[in-house]
Amino acid sequence: MMLLECFIFILITFLTTGVQCEVTEVFAEAGSPAVLPCKYSPTSNVSPGIIWSKAANGTVWRKQKSGVQLWGSSWSEKGIQRVRCPHNQFERGDYSLQILRVMEEDGGVYSCRVEQGDRVDETVVMLRIITVSISPLVPIWGRDISVTCQVTPGFDAAAAVQWMLNDSRFSRQTRVTSPGDTLKSIVTEKASARLTGNWTCVVGYRGKEGRASATLTVTGIIQPPSDDTKVYAAVGSAVTLPCVFSSGLNPSSPLWEKLQTGSLNKRAPSRFALFSPSSPSSQLPWDKSASLKEVDLKDEGRYRCSGTIKGQRLARNIQLVVAKIDSSVPSKKKRSVTLTCQLSDTSEVTEYEWVRVTNDLNQAFGPIHKGQTLSISLLSEESRDTWACRFSGKDGILGNITTMITYNDPMMSSLSGQKASGTSQNTAAVVGLSLLLLALLLILAQMYKNHRRKQGIFQYPAMETIIQTVSNEREEREKHRVKVLP
Repeated sequence: MMLLECFIFILITFLTTGVQCEVTEVFAEAGSPAVLPCKYSPTSNVSPGIIWSKAANGTVWRKQKSGVQLWGSSWSEKGIQRVRCPHNQFERGDYSLQILRVMEEDGGVYSCRVEQGDRVDETVVMLRIITVSISPLVPIWGRDISVTCQVTPGFDAAAAVQWMLNDSRFSRQTRVTSPGDTLKSIVTEKASARLTGNWTCVVGYRGKEGRASATLTVTGIIQPPSDDTKVYAAVGSAVTLPCVFSSGLNPSSPLWEKLQTGSLNKRAPSRFALFSPSSPSSQLPWDKSASLKEVDLKDEGRYRCSGTIKGQRLARNIQLVVAKIDSSVPSKKKRSVTLTCQLSDTSEVTEYEWVRVTNDLNQAFGPIHKGQTLSISLLSEESRDTWACRFSGKDGILGNITTMITYNDPMMSSLSGQKASGTSQNTAAVVGLSLLLLALLLILAQMYKNHRRKQGIFQYPAMETIIQTVSNEREEREKHRVKVLP
C-alpha cells in the first residue's frame, strides 16, 4: 500500500506544471539522524518559501516567505521537534531537512518544494529505514536465534542485501521475504560463541548503500569458550578445570563427568571437587569450575561440565593433558642421563625447550636447549640443578614441568664409597696421632713435676747428712739394746 501511495505521489509531482523533479534515495539506520537533501541555487535575495511534506502524512516542516515556520503535529516528541532546516545554509541554496532520530514509520517518500519568485523547484526523496533486530534479545547457548534485517519501505526492484559479522562477510544462506511494504533478510542459527559480536546488514540499491548494526551476546558457558579446550598440568601439581557461566546465571544441577572412549560416561573421580567455600571463586554462583590438588597420570582424559539454565542443559567438554619427565638409566661407558618430556596429548605442541631454573623456580638461567629430550653428564654441575621443560604451541607457551636429577648409579655409589672409606681412614689416623701426642704430653708433664719436686726436697745438702747420721745412730742403739737383754 505504501509503495502505491509513493508511486502516485511521485507521478503527481512529475505532472505538475512548471516543476523540475528529481528523485533521491536515502538510507538511514533506525535511531540515528538522517539528512534529506534539497539543494538549489538561489535566484534572488528574497527569502524563498520552503515546504517539506511526506506522502500520505501532509506537512513535515514549512517556512513561508515571511519567515514564519510551521511543523507537522506528528513530528514533535515531548514538546521537542524532531525535524529542522538550518537557516544558516539557505544562503548557499541548501534547504536539506534534518531528522534527529528516525523511526521505522518515518520511512517513505518526502517532497521538498522551493518557491523562488515565479520559479518552483521540487525534490523527491525516498527515505528507507534499516533495522537490525535479534530474537530472542538474550539468546541462550544452543537455542535457535534469528537475526533480521528489515528495510522500510521495500523495493520495486531487486536490491542487494549482504550480512557482515565482526567486519567479515557472513556467507551462510539467508532467507529474504517481502511482507507488505517491507523487505526482510533473516539469518537463523543455533546460538554459539562463533555468532557473538557485531552483525551488520548492508543494503545496496541504485548505486546507494545503507547499513545498520546490532550486537549479539550469547549467554551460557563462557569459559572455556569452546569444546575440547586443552588444560595442561604436570604430575604432582594442582590444576583447575574451568567451567564459568555467563555473569548472573545460576545453573542448577551442576555436574562433572569423565568421558570414557567406547563406553558410557561416568562421574568425575571423587578426587575432583567444585571450588570449596574457602575459595573466592565459590562466591560466584555462575562459576562451577573443578579443582584437583595433585594430578596423577590416570587423571588425563576428557571431562564434561554441565548445568541447567531455564530448562535447557548446557555442557562443555574439556581435555586434561598430563605432563611428566622420564629419565633414562645411564650406561657404564656413558656417564650421562637423558631426560624426556612426555605429554599425554601432543597434538597442539610445536616446540620443546629445556632451561635451568633457580630453586624457587622463578628465574631461568643458562642456555636454552631445544628438543623433546636432553642429555646431561652426571659429572657436570648441570646434573645438580633443577631443569624445566617448556612446551609451546602456535599461540605461545602451553605449560612446563620441572625435575631434579636424583638417579643413583652403582658405579658412582662404589666410587663414592671408596672416597668415603678413604676419608674415614684418614680421620682415624688423625685421631690416633692426636691421642698419642696427648699421652706423650701427659708423660712429659708428669716427669717435669717429679723433677721439680726432687729439686724442692734436696736443695739443702747439710740437712741431708745430719738426717742420715741420726738415722744410723738410731739403728746402732737398737742393735746394742737387743744384745744386752738377758
